[in-house]
Amino acid sequence: MAALFRGSRSLLLRWNKHVNLAYVSMRSMASKTPVGFVGLGNMGSPMAKNLLKNGYPVIATDVFPESCKELQETGAQVVDSPAEVAEKADRIITMLPSSPNVKEVYTGPNGILKKVKKGTLLIDSSTIDPAVSKEMAIAAEKMGAVFMDAPVSGGVGAANMAKLTFMVGGVEEEYHAAQELLTCMGANVVYCGQVGTGQAAKICNNMLLAIGMIGTAETMNLGIRLGLDPKLLAKILNMSSGRCWSSDTYNPVPGVMEGVPSANNYQGGFGTTLMAKDLGLAQTTATNTKTPIPLGSLAHQIFRVMCSRGYANKDFSSVFQFLREEEGQ
Repeated sequence: MAALFRGSRSLLLRWNKHVNLAYVSMRSMASKTPVGFVGLGNMGSPMAKNLLKNGYPVIATDVFPESCKELQETGAQVVDSPAEVAEKADRIITMLPSSPNVKEVYTGPNGILKKVKKGTLLIDSSTIDPAVSKEMAIAAEKMGAVFMDAPVSGGVGAANMAKLTFMVGGVEEEYHAAQELLTCMGANVVYCGQVGTGQAAKICNNMLLAIGMIGTAETMNLGIRLGLDPKLLAKILNMSSGRCWSSDTYNPVPGVMEGVPSANNYQGGFGTTLMAKDLGLAQTTATNTKTPIPLGSLAHQIFRVMCSRGYANKDFSSVFQFLREEEGQ
């Protein structure tokens, strides 16, 4: 009788183990359903690759077919339009240059909302006007979908290493569903509040980044003109109260650091055009809220002038080069 009981107990344990493994397997498969991705530029492409590395099938598209080729070679399915992405995926991430691009991708003739399925989670990681994020959220809600804004900080390097910071705005109940995907692409995912608050946080961050980069470039330029070795000056700054991200992680002076745009003729990284765009968003929101931003406004003007002087496609840290050229005029 005892032997029979032990045999039954062993059989029961094996059965429970089998059921539990099957449940875990089903849950794992469910979490790895396809993810749509629209926008495969300098930031979007490495973000999509990190989803693939984490086992998520990716269905992608971009307005430039050549941008899709490399991702397709790494295993993504490429389709012709955002609408087709929406037909095939119920979780979609977008990474686009500007507010008009976001409007087109979501509400245009071949946009996501033309084919979106009810219950679809839409995550926009573009940096745009918070008002446009709110507009897209309302449009998505009418179609039975959920829209969240989740702009990023960290640049191309962080995108490649899955070390981005995501600032998320939207319905809190949907945050954890978004977090599952965003943690595949970033080291920090922060819930900011309702739709648009992620954009607000990103705009504030980039305004400070722009001001800090101009200040670092001015400081390094002055030190060099006073006869200081730039590497020595950077070392002193970075062990003193002037230390900032632009001085210790992304120094704008060629030869001071390796692996940053200033070491590569300011190629790659975060373009001057995009920084000017983000500062324009800061200027607009500051005007709308009657908030004084004297340094933010000046930074906006400096980067706009740079765009007209041949720096549009260079990294924004090329403000150092711009200042060096200005002093010679």
